[in-house]
Amino acid sequence: MSNKSILTKQSVSFSDWYTDVVKLAELADYGPVKGTMIIRPYGYAIWENIQRIFDGMIKEKGIENAYFPLFIPESFLNKEKEHVEGFSPELAVVTIAGGEKLTEPIVIRPTSETIMYDTFSRWISSYRDLPFHINQWCNIVRWEKKTKPFIRTSEFLWQEGHSVLATEKEVDELTHERLVEYRKFIENTLAIPLYVGKKSESEKFAGAVYTLSTEALLKDGKALQSATSHNLGQNFSKVFDIQFEDKDGKRKYGWQSSWGMTTRMIGALILTHGDDKGLILPPLVAPTQAVIIPIFKDEKEKKAVIAEAEKIKEKYKGILRIKIDDRDNMSFGWKSTEWEIKGVPLRIEIGPKDLSEKSVMVVKRNRPGKNVVKISNLDIEKELYQIQEELYTDALNLRNSNTHKVDNYESFKKDILDKKGFYLASWCGGKECEAKIKEETSATTRVIPENMKVGPSDKCFHCSDKAKYKVYFAKAY
Repeated sequence: MSNKSILTKQSVSFSDWYTDVVKLAELADYGPVKGTMIIRPYGYAIWENIQRIFDGMIKEKGIENAYFPLFIPESFLNKEKEHVEGFSPELAVVTIAGGEKLTEPIVIRPTSETIMYDTFSRWISSYRDLPFHINQWCNIVRWEKKTKPFIRTSEFLWQEGHSVLATEKEVDELTHERLVEYRKFIENTLAIPLYVGKKSESEKFAGAVYTLSTEALLKDGKALQSATSHNLGQNFSKVFDIQFEDKDGKRKYGWQSSWGMTTRMIGALILTHGDDKGLILPPLVAPTQAVIIPIFKDEKEKKAVIAEAEKIKEKYKGILRIKIDDRDNMSFGWKSTEWEIKGVPLRIEIGPKDLSEKSVMVVKRNRPGKNVVKISNLDIEKELYQIQEELYTDALNLRNSNTHKVDNYESFKKDILDKKGFYLASWCGGKECEAKIKEETSATTRVIPENMKVGPSDKCFHCSDKAKYKVYFAKAY
């Protein structure tokens, strides 16, 4: 059986297709503990590129990386009531260590606010220490009951940034600034268009004043929360005694923000760009941006076409990630299918006939067909730039064509059963109203766009009370 024939079509089962891609593209495997995954080298290489690019962005802002312990005293989480209640069902707790029962249980970090902020209380003492920013790349454990590789697992990788500032105005500005940076990164680097805005009170981060979120629409019509930025106000600084002496000698509590992005973004890449042939990767994060496949029958032909392939590769040394697939134990068809499944943006084929005509065959992963290009005219950088742009445009068109305005709840209940996408509606902002919509339709509030205002006569599409917000609803992962 060929590797191509065992990839389920999206139209048959989108869920099975996703699982097949994760497996066949060698992105991840299942861990021995339920809900965990093993990230394979190809999948981890994508994460390394995400990490490298975003890490460069935040370092330009003067943010430094550090590392804090995996184990957190249970008492730390119990200090902030809303925070511990929000994470309580997902906590993994250690009660025995070194063969002895612990006097205080230890929580495996579900996020690092509490352990970091205990430390910040010792590191920050003066206005001269502010603004204070620190970032951590690490693993997180949240004991999920329903899991899906990269999308929702009991252990995952992420970056979590934490900031302490002197004023409420500063923390509000920073929280929005981080959202802008995430949007820029996800749209420009991952080619995933987003809706951004505030989370509802029910959906915000536990312990935050408010949460800003980026929301993507995937090919199956579901939404995916991507990066988030949280305004924590003084909720944690008062609990962990993060104080500073201002210029007038007065003691004040710091204002805080936290912000993060996870390996869920790899799942978003698969579900945004993939097709029935497998993964399609944006060039900026693809481990291999272009693969050259030499075609030959004997050693003489092999030597000639590989020599030309090496010339092409050498031209882009240190600039692009190019691989030559000269394996003898695989057929050309097998190689082509493998690289299609792995989502390599550009494939270049070169055989004896191409060599004699001083040309190559160029295949873009995101577009059907092959193009003959003279070697002298081959511009791999330009091709990759075009692919990056096309992927974003295609995803944007899909998102826009599946965004619907709705003002009638009965119509919404019917439409959301089989018409995928985001639904923009006027909403009262009530928790009971929100819960009822979720119960009846499985749709949740995704984001409240801050640049959209309701009119004086607008009514909630569900309960007909006066509307407070415009909000995007969707079924989500």
